[in-house]
Amino acid sequence: MLTGKRQGPLTDLKVVEMVGVGPGPFCGMMLADMGADVVRVDRLDRKGNSTRQDVLNRSRRSVAVDLKSNTGVGIAKRLIAGADVLIEGFRPSVMERLGLGPQVCHGLNPALVYGRITGWGQDGPLAQTSGHDINYIALTGALQTIGTKDAPVPPLNLVGDFGGGGMLLAFGVLAAVHEARVSGKGQVVDAAMMDGAALLMSMIYGYHAKGRWTDERQANIFDGGAHFYGTYECADGKFVGVGAIEPQFYALMLQLMDIDPGTFADQWNETEWPRFREELSRVFRTKTRDEWDAIFAGTDACVSPVLSMGEVTAHPHNAARQIFTNVAGTVMPSPAPRFSRTPGAISAPPVLGGEQGAEVLADWGFAPDEIAELEQSGAI
Repeated sequence: MLTGKRQGPLTDLKVVEMVGVGPGPFCGMMLADMGADVVRVDRLDRKGNSTRQDVLNRSRRSVAVDLKSNTGVGIAKRLIAGADVLIEGFRPSVMERLGLGPQVCHGLNPALVYGRITGWGQDGPLAQTSGHDINYIALTGALQTIGTKDAPVPPLNLVGDFGGGGMLLAFGVLAAVHEARVSGKGQVVDAAMMDGAALLMSMIYGYHAKGRWTDERQANIFDGGAHFYGTYECADGKFVGVGAIEPQFYALMLQLMDIDPGTFADQWNETEWPRFREELSRVFRTKTRDEWDAIFAGTDACVSPVLSMGEVTAHPHNAARQIFTNVAGTVMPSPAPRFSRTPGAISAPPVLGGEQGAEVLADWGFAPDEIAELEQSGAI
């Protein structure tokens, strides 16, 4: 899927990404996959820390800059002056201390969309404290809903960092770019992982308000409480995922499992869920995961094999839609979503810190003698 050139619906967008980890690079990757010219400003003292396996760094270029020097800050300012978007993921006030806060940057570029991603947000009692995904989802009610009856279980760092963080920032900056192209005025986008995690819980909070969701885990429809929505171990120790919510899909699942539907007819009787789950567990353990896959494949029973990351590329649907791609020996998810006329693409493998410094500066308006002098001085 490597194209060697930018393509997609955002090819007219210029983005400066201040180096960071997790959500910020994920946002940068999403924008770059859709064709944006994303230039990552790396720290000079961390040049070379990245590798070709750092998937979040794909599809863009990097310049390593000494931001502790006035010359380095000046380079960053010139890049920002020519950008549509700046994204940064430092703690609140770090960019201000570098001399690159919103007031300074908007003085250079009034239409700039200044995207900020933090855990707690730019203000509030916790804004200056440390945190990670698990902390943000803990305070939004999300973590309480996920896990076993005995304890919450962190869902990797997908809910706060990536879904509620990087993806929310990408949405926010594009919304602000749209407005800026009408008004001619930029603004700050304050994307907090805590805000995003809360937003992702919107439907569950609706269920809770209607009395359809309790605080007890594994007692609700989507948390493993319902026997028709959860995972089951098979004869080989592998698992299948079951999502047979609708009555017709539920009936088909029972039929294909050779279970008398009469004994499971009261699908929504929550008092029967534990007994029904125990019986389904017994039946699923009579065959291997792949045997069940052969039975359910292509049907509406909503039963799927739980695949490992090493297995996903071989699944027929994943292969047909090229949901994963191999770039320089690294398997990674392909760009999404898909566009019928201006598809995005992975234009380059994960970038190494400072790899295209001179090239970037030349493309963004620096003269050859300036670049040579900056390299000689150690500013880049």
